Amino acid sequence: MGQLIAPDEVPRWIPGELTLDSAASGWEQVTVKGYRYGALDVAIPSMRDYMLVSYKGEESIMSRRAGGPWQSERVGRGVCSLLTRGESSQWRWDRPIDVGHIYLSQTELCRVAEDVFERRVSEVGMEDWVRAEDPILPGLMSAFEDELTSGGLGGNLYRAALVNQLCIHLLRRYAKAGVREVPLAGRMAEWQRRRLVQYVEDNLERNFKLDELAGEASVSVSGLIRKFRVEFGCSPHAYVLRQRLERARRLLARQFAEPLKCIATDCGFSDQSHLVRHFKRAFQQTPAEYRSSVTGRPLDMSGQIIRIDASGR
Repeated sequence: MGQLIAPDEVPRWIPGELTLDSAASGWEQVTVKGYRYGALDVAIPSMRDYMLVSYKGEESIMSRRAGGPWQSERVGRGVCSLLTRGESSQWRWDRPIDVGHIYLSQTELCRVAEDVFERRVSEVGMEDWVRAEDPILPGLMSAFEDELTSGGLGGNLYRAALVNQLCIHLLRRYAKAGVREVPLAGRMAEWQRRRLVQYVEDNLERNFKLDELAGEASVSVSGLIRKFRVEFGCSPHAYVLRQRLERARRLLARQFAEPLKCIATDCGFSDQSHLVRHFKRAFQQTPAEYRSSVTGRPLDMSGQIIRIDASGR
């Protein structure tokens, strides 16, 4: 197949004015670009990623060939072109155009395909489309561009949901996955594990929803539950509870720890009694008893450390 071209290298073969770029945003799942081109006749090398093109302005004639006759179609706003990965081709158009590009990695599309089919996916094939009339794809591509330029609350979760939706749409309408008969072992990728661990740690004080965690790992809710138990040996709920209790132990071990009701809130428990009930069940002692044992300081009736001044009173 030879060397595959990354999205940032594409302008070497298709020169144009860059109008939009996700490179500085740290996006991992997809790459989003925007270009303004003059009329061109270009040879596009084998690309590393699948490439989706949306058209912004007036109509033009787009033509493509790959070792055979030219195929020409009229393209414009609301129409998309699709270019597969790993295959060189020649494209030309008859007038200046404004376009949006989304580059989707084979790894990402295979990951979603494996989650959908619950089988190992050896490859995903997709044909080039000069003109794809699709009521869904232009809107999806526009949503990625809007997120890049405007952003908003829950950006990582929203972007992961868009990636999943895009991949599933491509699998349904344009792509074909080569599925192996061996079921998935269910392990998470290392980046998924790291992201989930960090996400839970950063948000322990609030309630979690399964679809949030699934979005963070870029899997479906059913895929999260299946893989989570294999990876962590427990359900997501049990893991979050365990992390809350461990944080509570760390806070209780401080010499001048805050009141129990504040620790309960900081660790995501609904109230102090909720913390006490789960803490005693897990560690066979109450939070107050644990605090006294690790600090060596007496407690008052509310479980707070009794402060002793310099005179010993």
